[in-house]
Amino acid sequence: MGSITLRKVSKSFGATQVIPPLDLEINDGEFVVFVGPSGCGKSTLLRLIAGLEDVSSGMIEIDGADATLTPPAKRGLAMVFQSYALYPHMSVRRNIAFPLKMAGVDAKVAEEKVTAAASVLNLTDYLERKPGQLSGGQRQRVAIGRAIVREPKAFLFDEPLSNLDAALRVNMRLEISELHQDLATTMIYVTHDQVEAMTMADKIVVLRAGYIEQVGSPLELYNNPANRFVAGFIGSPKMNFIEGESAARHKAHAIGIRPEHCALSAEKVAGAWEGTVEVAEHLGSDTFFHIETADKGVLTVRAIGEFGLRHGDKCWITPDESRIHRFDEDGKTIG
Repeated sequence: MGSITLRKVSKSFGATQVIPPLDLEINDGEFVVFVGPSGCGKSTLLRLIAGLEDVSSGMIEIDGADATLTPPAKRGLAMVFQSYALYPHMSVRRNIAFPLKMAGVDAKVAEEKVTAAASVLNLTDYLERKPGQLSGGQRQRVAIGRAIVREPKAFLFDEPLSNLDAALRVNMRLEISELHQDLATTMIYVTHDQVEAMTMADKIVVLRAGYIEQVGSPLELYNNPANRFVAGFIGSPKMNFIEGESAARHKAHAIGIRPEHCALSAEKVAGAWEGTVEVAEHLGSDTFFHIETADKGVLTVRAIGEFGLRHGDKCWITPDESRIHRFDEDGKTIG
């Protein structure tokens, strides 16, 4: 079991409150991602769950038992950090086995666990190598293997892919997702990358300035954001926001439309928004156009494949009216 419940948990450093009292339910076996901009409190929240920081108020329950004052080593959780924190003088085998050795686990049992973890992580052929002989992705797998052998109630990942290049990040993202499916263990994953959140999570927790803005599945947050902040944070490229007359016509302070929910034309279309292409980003499968309009600012529009427009060309944007989001003066979604 690996359910985790936060009840009115808060954290202050001196007179500064970084996590106002919040409640959160994490169910057994869920892959939950904490996402938000730098400084939003996501890593602090993870450290509170791990026991690496003391809560200022509230209660943390693990499998229904109060773990608020339980030392980190006795919470049954395993943490994987941004830095691999491997022992450079030890082989991969000894690095993975180290927590078992410290716990006094029988050598034969420890070897069986190390072998099983190495097989799951495709590290069998590298067990006798030192960390310095491995790639960044392989070193991160060793760090995960060290967590796996402890058979924790939940895994806690603190931005584990930040030190990897783009290609390795994609590969490791897939490997961690597959690992979650294989182990069926609760995982809490911290990232500032909303693409990681969207592609990996069962449930996303969006944080801003310590507050939980919204909790839901990736598609719930994408299709039904609770407010303008969530709408702008989830989705890449981010949502276009328009105020003024266009918003007033929709009885809103501001409206939002995603780049993929706009149709683009090189010929004049009745009722469409006129603009001029400023920048065209050609990605092969898609082209993202940044279009200057007279009264709506610069809008981003996605076109599938190549589209015959270049810098300075006139164009017309037709939004899908059924996909327009409306927001009030406080940024809350208007239903």
